[in-house]
Amino acid sequence: MSAGLILKLMRPKQWAKNLLIFAAAIFTARLNEPEVLVASGLAFVAYCLVSSGVYTINDIFDVERDRAHPKKKNRPIASGAISPGTAWILALVLLVSGCAISYSIHQEFLIGIGGYLLLQVIYNAVAKRIPVLDVFTVAAGFVLRAAMGAIAIQSVISGWLLFCTGALALMLSFGKRRSEFLDDQNDSAVSRPALAGYTANLLDMMVVFSAALAALSYGIYAIESTTAEQYPSLMITTPFVLYGVARYLYLAFANNDGSEPENILWKDPHIGITIILFITAALYAVTGKPLPYVGPPGL
Repeated sequence: MSAGLILKLMRPKQWAKNLLIFAAAIFTARLNEPEVLVASGLAFVAYCLVSSGVYTINDIFDVERDRAHPKKKNRPIASGAISPGTAWILALVLLVSGCAISYSIHQEFLIGIGGYLLLQVIYNAVAKRIPVLDVFTVAAGFVLRAAMGAIAIQSVISGWLLFCTGALALMLSFGKRRSEFLDDQNDSAVSRPALAGYTANLLDMMVVFSAALAALSYGIYAIESTTAEQYPSLMITTPFVLYGVARYLYLAFANNDGSEPENILWKDPHIGITIILFITAALYAVTGKPLPYVGPPGL
């Protein structure tokens, strides 16, 4: 068994989701504090290990379904490259290591990791079989990541930012369901149980609805939130959010390229550059430096 197979089983591309952990440090303007950087970095590593452990366990339980899927059949366990017994050992090592790092941050973060694991149990036991609930459960995982970033640095993160994260997660998750539905209409119950309860029109509406919600909620956050009042220049981040949402809709509807949101980050240069510009603008905004003619709301 090669290191490449182990890494493939851990799904490192999915770790991009865990970058949400750094949102709290960015939007509370604490990236210049060494202890905050260390805590956020450890939280990111812990989350990556624990989430990889969960992905491994999911692959063990879904092995028969994956073998019937045209793409998932090539996963290490489904293909027979890694045995279930070896996968269980790897999953245990990943989970224990992630929990140990979490405890080293502080007890509250470890409790949050426990909440994440409970959410995964709920998803796999019940939610993934129920349309809409499946997507909302996935979105809750994104919101938890952002909240855990705040827990890691013992800080408070804006409720508006958590709401924006949830809305964006809904857009990505409904987009993924839409792409899966279109790719697998004739055998939807085999690849993902909840797909049998969706229709193409419903998924189209859900993607557009959540995209509008994400764009609107972030616009309000960047102009009217307490953070925006403290850092009026935060409004310069809104064009990048709007463009990113619009670009994703283009990819999802024109190219049917929404099945793996984590891949879009690496494949589409527009999305990648937009994220870099957004982070750059956010880092500038939280320095407190003003922009010409830009002041607190109402001025």
